[in-house]
Amino acid sequence: MSMIYSMTGFGKASMQLPLKKITVEVKSLNSKNLDLSVRLPQAYKEKELEIRNLIAQQLERGKVECSVFIEVTGEETSAVLNAPIVKAYIAQMQNIIPNADATELMKMAVRMPDALKVERCEVDEEEWTKIQVVLAEALKNINEFRQQEGEKLGNDFAERIANIRTYMKEITPFEEERIKNVKERLQQNLKELEVNIDESRYAQEVIYYIEKLDINEEKVRLTNHLDYFIETLNTQENSGRKLGFIAQEMGREINTMGSKSNHSEMQKLVVKMKDELEKIKEQVLNIL
Repeated sequence: MSMIYSMTGFGKASMQLPLKKITVEVKSLNSKNLDLSVRLPQAYKEKELEIRNLIAQQLERGKVECSVFIEVTGEETSAVLNAPIVKAYIAQMQNIIPNADATELMKMAVRMPDALKVERCEVDEEEWTKIQVVLAEALKNINEFRQQEGEKLGNDFAERIANIRTYMKEITPFEEERIKNVKERLQQNLKELEVNIDESRYAQEVIYYIEKLDINEEKVRLTNHLDYFIETLNTQENSGRKLGFIAQEMGREINTMGSKSNHSEMQKLVVKMKDELEKIKEQVLNIL
């Protein structure tokens, strides 16, 4: 069972209060560090640092956007009539038009400057407690999403690692064929030169060429890296950076095999291995 989490995710939660609806949405994409932006209603700006800390503890890494919406669903408003000013406007208008209809004067007065005053919104502690509950649920939802995405990535990695192992095994018969070709080519060259050869010197030359082309060490090291990648995948949380380093080491061994493979079929298999590794490296960037 893979323990990895993707950095890509979405989580949403809401709560209906008697007069308001609280909604929290959290989105995340991959990033080297925690890159966090928070959108809050004006009244809760002072709580931004607290919200950032809660998100950082839960999500750790990624480009994260968190939005908190508070929608008024009942009869509640933060704007109130500025009664003394409204009365003063009406009195002035009655001086100008003594017999004017009071309702009409009222309609005009409330449109005048400063007729409405907006009360400064203070943090409602009870409401803030509810917002924290909704935020915690949204973070739980995004973490579940990230875990599901992580499982999909884990399955994809396992498949690609298996493909690299298969291609590595398929190289073996061509290695043997290549050694035979090296021996034949050396003998042919010597025949054309028509010289007498020292058998032990000839054997040394063959060994020299074969050693230059030998990829056994690379295969052993690559197998170790493949095993380590799978082990890390299955046993360590938040292993994105580590998996990236292991993938780089795998690349070194595959590149060395490529440079030693003077055989078209071997080179084709090395290209296939490189292709699988590139896809692994791409996806590792999404791992937490």
